Amino acid sequence: MSNYSIIITAGGIGKRMGGDLPKQFIEIAGKPILMHTLELFYKYDCNAQLILTLPAEWKEYWQELLQKHQCTIPHVMSEGGSERYHSIKNALKICTGDFIAVHDGVRPLVSIETISLCFKEVEKRGQVIPVVPINESLRQVFDDSSRAVNRMGYCIVQTPQCFKKSVLENAYTIPFHAGITDDASLVEEAGFPIHLIDGNIENIKITNKMDLEIATYYMSLMN
Repeated sequence: MSNYSIIITAGGIGKRMGGDLPKQFIEIAGKPILMHTLELFYKYDCNAQLILTLPAEWKEYWQELLQKHQCTIPHVMSEGGSERYHSIKNALKICTGDFIAVHDGVRPLVSIETISLCFKEVEKRGQVIPVVPINESLRQVFDDSSRAVNRMGYCIVQTPQCFKKSVLENAYTIPFHAGITDDASLVEEAGFPIHLIDGNIENIKITNKMDLEIATYYMSLMN
């Protein structure tokens, strides 16, 4: 029995992608994005508890996709909330592992190496997130001006974000507010330090049409 619960968030409706189909259900390389993500974590640990947070109105459609693609990976579904915060809080109620990983359903290109490092380090350090460096120049924007900032002091945050179950449950006693951008920011607000590990650069979050093109390209290289 695995000691991990993996929450895969798929509660969005994909407004920035355009169209009526939520982005997690768009097909690339012959399968929905969300299914690629689910298969990846199952491949890494077939005994982990896999939880999908889905909007209630799309659960039946997901079941149809599972049948269509003959996907039999065991997983449970949790009610998606109005915000990511509420989706994770719902999923926490059914987590059985001592360690919890939270991953964006529209990040199907996280590497096995990144997942492995996250899971290894969370047992040692308590709360870890993968990050990658920023290669472009950065500017801080004000009302009518801007100024250059040192990019070396910043990084791009990815998922899976991994925590001890007790730490994440403690963080989710904090009421929802607009400043919560991810689980790590909430855990940090609860008073726990966040440890950084190396992510993989291709682990992009598919948000718009350009992201979809990039992910399709990466998938073609893997097959």
